[in-house]
Amino acid sequence: MEHKTVTAGVLETAYLEYGAAEGWPCIMLHGFPYDVQAYVECAPILAEAGARVILPYMRGYGPTRFLSDKTMRSGEQAAFGNDLRCLMDALDIQKAVVGGYDWGGRAACVVSALCPERVTALVSGNSYNIQNIARAYEPAPAAQEAAYWYQYYFHSERGRRGLTENRHDVAKTLWGMWSPDWDFDDATFCRSAPSFDNPDFVDVVIHSYRHRYGLVPGDPAVAHIETQLTAQPPITVPAVTIDGSSDGVNTGTAHHGKRFTGPREHRVFDKTGHNMPQERPHDWAQAVLDARAFAI
Repeated sequence: MEHKTVTAGVLETAYLEYGAAEGWPCIMLHGFPYDVQAYVECAPILAEAGARVILPYMRGYGPTRFLSDKTMRSGEQAAFGNDLRCLMDALDIQKAVVGGYDWGGRAACVVSALCPERVTALVSGNSYNIQNIARAYEPAPAAQEAAYWYQYYFHSERGRRGLTENRHDVAKTLWGMWSPDWDFDDATFCRSAPSFDNPDFVDVVIHSYRHRYGLVPGDPAVAHIETQLTAQPPITVPAVTIDGSSDGVNTGTAHHGKRFTGPREHRVFDKTGHNMPQERPHDWAQAVLDARAFAI
């Protein structure tokens, strides 16, 4: 494993790399509020299977930094997808197996939908992660709305201040609520917690949870991508989609099948919450290998 950085689009992106440089490219992305530690157990499995595994810190996390103070600290889905595509360009990766969950799954889905020629196969936690912002105000069942408390909290300035002052407490609380069967210890959380001290973490998070409800404008630099996503484009690449049976923030996505027009297999990891690759690293790694097998 090596710690590296590369200039990619508007970011100096930090990432971990596993495996041989000539291995088949595999990029796995973390979600909120997690970091690259989500994949440190499954990445060596993939490297042993011949992969060159790239684990980037997403914008606002860990050592990743914006190149300019003038760049909007956007947390919108178009920015995540663009960051992934720019990272592939910077690393001269023409085509890769991509995957992730939460924010990282969103980035992988955006690139898979809009740039299928760049994707060998997709592994997506919670299936079709592209937001339908036009329908953001359609109410969900009460239990689901209650699970979104953190999103509504971040809509307020009290929430911004709370995240600024208590970011580790907020993150650890969400870890516990979203993965009730994952008995993580303090040492596990502390390995990821420094990533939330990134100077842009709060701005990116707050923008993400306000933009998806149409409460704030997006970054004009990626507006053309966001416009394409309003059509809810299908994902045509081979895919393995995954839910955790005890995910505290998502009730299941088997019904997303109509969004996938290529080969797709949906799996449910038993007694698994939201942070699927870290909770079930061997099963996640197998899903990556199986998705790649669909493509070849």
